[in-house]
Amino acid sequence: MEAIAIITILALMQAYAFAIQVGQARTKHGVKAPDTSGHEDFDRMFRIHQNTMEQLIVFIPALWIFGLYVHALAGAGIGLVFVIGRFIYRGAYLKDPASRGLGFGLGAIAMAILMLGGLIGAAMSYMAG
Repeated sequence: MEAIAIITILALMQAYAFAIQVGQARTKHGVKAPDTSGHEDFDRMFRIHQNTMEQLIVFIPALWIFGLYVHALAGAGIGLVFVIGRFIYRGAYLKDPASRGLGFGLGAIAMAILMLGGLIGAAMSYMAG
C-alpha cells in the first residue's frame, strides 16, 4: 500500500502546485479575489486547477479501493498514468483548451479502470465472505 500512498501524495502535490500557479497568475494578471475570471491566462490556470480538484474527488478513493481489493502496485501504476495525464492536460490547456483531450482522456481511462476494478474487487471480496 506504500505505492498507493506515494501516488496519492504525488497527486496532492500536483494539485497544490497548480493552486500556487493560480495564485501566481492572479497576481501577474491583476485578477483580484474573489474574482474567478479575468485575463485569459489566469482563466486557463484556474480551470486547470479546478478540474484537477474535481477529478481528485473520484481518483483518490478509487485508487485506494483498487489498491485494497485488487492489487496495490497495479493501482499505483494506473494512478501514475492519471498524474501524468494531468500534466499533459495542463500543458495542452495552457496552449489551447481545445487540445486537452489526450491528457483528460488518460486521466479518465485511469479513473474508470480504478473504479471498475475496485468495484469488482470489493464485490468479489464481499461475496467470498
